[in-house]
Amino acid sequence: MENRKLKLILIGAGLRGMTYTDMAAQLPEKYEVVAVAEPIRERREYIRNKHNIPDELCFDTWEPLLDLPKMADAALVCTMDRDHFAPATAAIRRGYDLLLEKPAGATPEECYKLEKEAKTNGVKVLICHVLRYTPFFRALKNLLNEGVVGRVINIQHREDVGNVHQSHSFVRGNWGNSDKASPMILQKSCHDMDILQWLLGKKCTRVQSFGSLTYFTRENAPEGSPDYCIEGCPKADTCPYNAVKLYLESSSSWFRTSATRLTEPTNDDVEKALRTTQYGKCVYKCDNNVVDHQVVNLEFEDSATITFSMCAFTRGGRELRIMGTKGELIGRHGSPTVTLYDFETKTSREISIADKVVDDTIVGGHGGGDMGIMYAFHDLLCGVENIALCDLSEAVDNHMIAFAAEESRRTGKVIDMDEYKKRMGKDD
Repeated sequence: MENRKLKLILIGAGLRGMTYTDMAAQLPEKYEVVAVAEPIRERREYIRNKHNIPDELCFDTWEPLLDLPKMADAALVCTMDRDHFAPATAAIRRGYDLLLEKPAGATPEECYKLEKEAKTNGVKVLICHVLRYTPFFRALKNLLNEGVVGRVINIQHREDVGNVHQSHSFVRGNWGNSDKASPMILQKSCHDMDILQWLLGKKCTRVQSFGSLTYFTRENAPEGSPDYCIEGCPKADTCPYNAVKLYLESSSSWFRTSATRLTEPTNDDVEKALRTTQYGKCVYKCDNNVVDHQVVNLEFEDSATITFSMCAFTRGGRELRIMGTKGELIGRHGSPTVTLYDFETKTSREISIADKVVDDTIVGGHGGGDMGIMYAFHDLLCGVENIALCDLSEAVDNHMIAFAAEESRRTGKVIDMDEYKKRMGKDD
């Protein structure tokens, strides 16, 4: 095994790209960012200044960067969903290992083509399923491997999107329209499909799904509401989605930078965005078409079953109940403990998350999923074992569950996974 400093190039300096490279800067013994491609000048300048990149290695598109001879160990591809495939394929063909923001591709066909390209060119690709690298899910995986609940029979998994998060990202924001981005079950919940198959350690065999866009529609707009909140709405004081309160009067850097596409926006910048972009529109009058609630029933090998619920109308978070032949585990992502009920002793006990995350890849202050994946990517490229690592073939297989769920939701059919994957182009 080797432990060396890796050079990175960044393609796409939005929130995710900035997050990963900011963390790379916190790990100078492991990473150095040497080039960037990003169309928005201020974002590109942020990366250039943060990492002392020379002007000649800063590009407004990815093509000239990848036309150059290979200059780094790996590329970080953090563009929008429908813009993943082309730069990822070009980087793979240039010989770069890849840290690729999820989803791997916008269609099943893109995912399988990317998998084939990686195999043909002998490169490693890690998809940013960051939940795997959080203490909570790593602890659950360790507990299940220890057999504390016996054979897992059923999991109930709830993804509480959060009503304001839904309005920001999946109504007004970049992922509100699947024709521009991808279906919500893929964009938001390919994380969860990945986690569930990883926790069980078994393949999904059948999928059934229901869901719709029910509330964030024009029919539910308040009477007399303008197209843009800043124009004055009769429900401004009570509406939880009032853009003026969420963006202009808020201190949330995430909301303000997303709306303006600037790294340090002023109030004037935010006000301009609220008058001219969809971030300022009435939340009931946007071009969104993705669901605001969806349920997925999953059947796995050995007859294990999972029910998954994704819903906007919550405060946010994830909760799981894992039921096995010896007991059940109950936990909420972000909690310091999980609860184990033992059938034999008929007792419950709290188990510390920290006590179950004991390997040496994520310790101390490095417990978050984003930082965790930066450690894991270094492990992958340096040949170090990591319980959470997922190769591209496994990630693509987990993506297919989300794609199949969307097909089931649209057609009303139960999807056989083997048949579906063959139809989508999986090699035998």
